[in-house]
Amino acid sequence: MEKIYNPKNIEQHLYQNWEKQGYFKPNNNVNQERFCIMLPPPNVTGNLHLGHAFQQTIMDIMVRYHRMQGKNTLWQVGSDHAGIATQIVVERKILKEEGKTRQDYGRIEFIKKMWEWKVKLSSNITSQIRRLGNSVDWSRERFTMDDGFSDSVKEVFIRLYRENLIYRGKGLVNWDPQLCTAISDIEVENRESKSFIWHIRYLLANGIKTCEGKNYLVIATTRPETLLGDVAVAVNPQDQRYKNLIGEKVILPLVNRIIPIIGDEYADIQKGTGCVKITPAHDFNDYYIGRRHKLPMINILTFEGKICKEASIFNSNGDLSNIYETHIPFNFQNMERFSARESIVHELDKLGLLENIQPHFLSIPYSDRSGVIIEPMLTDQWYVRTNVLAQNAIKVVEDGEIQFIPKQYENMYFAWMRNIQDWCISRQLWWGHRIPAWYDANGNIYVGHTEEEIRRQNNLLDAVTLYQDQDVLDTWFSSALWTFSTLGWPKKTKELSIFHPTNVLVSGFDIIFFWIARMIMLTMHFIKDEKGKPQVPFKIVYFTGLIRDEKGEKMSKSKGNVIDPLDIIDGISLEKLVKKRTNNMLQPQFAEKIRRRTEQEFPNGISASGTDALRFTLAALASNSRDINWNMKRLTGYRNFCNKLWHASRFVLMNTENEDCGQIDGKMLLSLPDRWILTECNSVIKTYRNALDNYRFDIAANILYEFIWYQFCDWYLEFVKVVLKNGNQTELRGTRNTLITVLETLLRLAHPIIPFITETIWQHIKILRNITDSTIMLQSFPEYDPFKEFPIVKSEIYFIKKVIIAVRNIRSEMNITMSKSLDLLLRNCSITTTQCIKENYNFLLHLAHLKSLTILPIGEKCPVAMTKVIEGVELIIPIADLVDKKAELIRLEKELFKLNLKINIIQTKLTNNSFISHAPKPVVLQAREQLANLEQSKIKLLEQKKLINNSN
Repeated sequence: MEKIYNPKNIEQHLYQNWEKQGYFKPNNNVNQERFCIMLPPPNVTGNLHLGHAFQQTIMDIMVRYHRMQGKNTLWQVGSDHAGIATQIVVERKILKEEGKTRQDYGRIEFIKKMWEWKVKLSSNITSQIRRLGNSVDWSRERFTMDDGFSDSVKEVFIRLYRENLIYRGKGLVNWDPQLCTAISDIEVENRESKSFIWHIRYLLANGIKTCEGKNYLVIATTRPETLLGDVAVAVNPQDQRYKNLIGEKVILPLVNRIIPIIGDEYADIQKGTGCVKITPAHDFNDYYIGRRHKLPMINILTFEGKICKEASIFNSNGDLSNIYETHIPFNFQNMERFSARESIVHELDKLGLLENIQPHFLSIPYSDRSGVIIEPMLTDQWYVRTNVLAQNAIKVVEDGEIQFIPKQYENMYFAWMRNIQDWCISRQLWWGHRIPAWYDANGNIYVGHTEEEIRRQNNLLDAVTLYQDQDVLDTWFSSALWTFSTLGWPKKTKELSIFHPTNVLVSGFDIIFFWIARMIMLTMHFIKDEKGKPQVPFKIVYFTGLIRDEKGEKMSKSKGNVIDPLDIIDGISLEKLVKKRTNNMLQPQFAEKIRRRTEQEFPNGISASGTDALRFTLAALASNSRDINWNMKRLTGYRNFCNKLWHASRFVLMNTENEDCGQIDGKMLLSLPDRWILTECNSVIKTYRNALDNYRFDIAANILYEFIWYQFCDWYLEFVKVVLKNGNQTELRGTRNTLITVLETLLRLAHPIIPFITETIWQHIKILRNITDSTIMLQSFPEYDPFKEFPIVKSEIYFIKKVIIAVRNIRSEMNITMSKSLDLLLRNCSITTTQCIKENYNFLLHLAHLKSLTILPIGEKCPVAMTKVIEGVELIIPIADLVDKKAELIRLEKELFKLNLKINIIQTKLTNNSFISHAPKPVVLQAREQLANLEQSKIKLLEQKKLINNSN
């Protein structure tokens, strides 16, 4: 082994070898229990972020753990075509490089350009997955638009359509006016913004007046431009001010449309004026109110977010209606929506209909793809009827067939599923699965795999012109088929029969609706077992928390606090990190803010830590918390942990290679530390496996860290040095054998979390263990043996350790250097304790740095000394010759002076009534605790001073 631990020298070479040897593939032993997990498909042209690294580390730990248990293990890998995100990237690229738009290319040529881009950049995401050490089966890599997957998507769409579970209809969607497509809720970012509330007078029709004698109602709105599409005014039926007006009408300003006053509990008596304008075609709440009251819907905006020349009017079923005129005032036509807002407000003011304007903070929805404000838009879209599909999906979670970890997320799932709305699955894009629907000149819809199939099935002549739907399917629709389509469905493949349902899904709680629920619904609808019972896609859903920065803020490019996992693995200079974070920033002042933040957080850049240290950190952070703050200090600590394991292993190898390790004649004698570390290692196997089995990766990482760092390295290896220096041949054999046995076991235990360093060390250790297998990842995972628990051994070693720690503490308290050997006297020892001390005399002598160790008869007097009591045994260290009495008293006086100053400051604070009254409780409690600790330290110093004064 190299003297210095350098991850760069081992990681990539090892991974290439693992992949080349096919170690990641299933063992295809159908007699073995199987384990299957699906990699949530990342964006094919994207980059992994710390959240991806977090989830994939958790998955790889599970996969390696189950593979080492001999299970037929498959980790299915693949990537998602990511319709909107990928199309935006390519459109921006061709615009920047060629000055062209997709319309300049045309659909067919543009799609060819998209595939070129996909081929070029897909290697980026796969190389990042490899760098994280993920043991996925690359031979089965899938893409959501490869031929087989596309066939699955078409088949699902066609079957659902024929079962009347997919339909085309008019509905309100999140609309991106720049990209001109519907987008899902997860692609909407709500931002708190400063705006206004406009109070507008709507005149009452037919001479009606309010109970206050006014001939108008005041409507409060944050979107005055949409009044052109108003179809009603709603008041609460319990509102005494307006209940008598329900059924009457008002005159819509500027348009002079006569619209009804309706009663609906959505109108909040306590909020605003209590009167709400209803615009079903441009507001989601209004849309559902409109459906309840069968109100018409009036669209006033173009897909680009401009005021139409003529309104489009539909009834509540989405059919064209002539209930109102389509006229829109000429001076607003073709105006951009926010310019129209200003003009409309100006006109209302001129007409005396603007009551007042009030400042207001509200949440405004933005498209996280284009950055523009989302517009609720009434459009023709394709929908899935989810209510029917949801029933079984709810029941399997209620019955525990699918378990959520943590369980609390079941409530979020049920809340959404029990109030589920139809799912809009169409997108107005070119990149994606084109909807397999064709239309004739009369608007009849034909759904099928190909135009040829449709003509054949419907006896359509060539003279009948058909044109295919221009839209593509929502990316979430195709990814909802991930667990079974990747295994070959609709074909009845061997893989589908073996590995479905899968075992575990690792995901974030933020996509519980968009992906997890939809996977459950569609899988259960299409996949049945041999008895016809619907199959679940997975049995466990493990939710990771959201990785935030060290301040608890969400990581985002706009904040400049994103951390690339590869920058942690390889390291990056401050200059490159700043450049990376500010690349392509549109606003210079924004880039400057990010630069300052980065310089403050990483003044020296990021040091290379290697993949194992990153993985260990992520595992240690994997608590059940919803939000998890990233911690660079912990990363540094776990990098040091890997380094400690490396050097401990080198120590083991240096003392066991080419030595008799008990392999020759087997005559060995195990010392107390040998028997103790074997016992402790066995106990660790039990607790560690229990943590992994219960998905507590943070606990597992902590168990591993504590045992390797403190028990194995800090204690056992120190005991070992004594044996190696003073032991006879049988003792040496026993200790060497224990060294390689425990280390090899620890490497197998740690391998799922830190695969690279454990494989590298294991390749050296396996020779000493006479192991001929080629890789640690196919070794058996250590198993707990209940017959290897020896409580007596533990109690004896704990006593020895306590004695050593007590002596070290006395050194620290008395300021005695390690170079000065001490005389230790022991009094009140039982027969058992005396025997234990005699058997471990050398360990005590060397590790406590003693000159002598004497067991005194009970009651014998001692000189002035420092004493400690350990389990009834008195530890006595005479101090007469150990310290310079004068110098030590001076040192103690200085310490007492500093201590008294601190005590006085805190006492003054705690006697100040103002501080007690106004300071937060935790601050007051902290001050009292600090005072108690300082006073305890003072007592100890005074005791030492008295002791030294009494010495000769």
